[in-house]
Amino acid sequence: MEIAIRSIGNSKGVVLPKALLAQVGLDDETVAVVAVENGAIVLRKPVKPVRAGWAQAAEAIAAAGDDALLMGEFSNAADSELAW
Repeated sequence: MEIAIRSIGNSKGVVLPKALLAQVGLDDETVAVVAVENGAIVLRKPVKPVRAGWAQAAEAIAAAGDDALLMGEFSNAADSELAW
């Protein structure tokens, strides 16, 4: 596939077909990581931060009342002797 390189002010740009972006999972992204590797321009999905979305997922679970303890309350035999 050939894509036209267009002038945009003092820069150049390309328009990537939606189907092409969908093949690599970039169709819903608003940014991409760009790099030059071995003479090629490479676009990649940005790496999401570790635990991204966990807080929202926990809130949704709590709102649904689905956040009961799996093992119930428990302690070790000698825990009553501990001073906090």
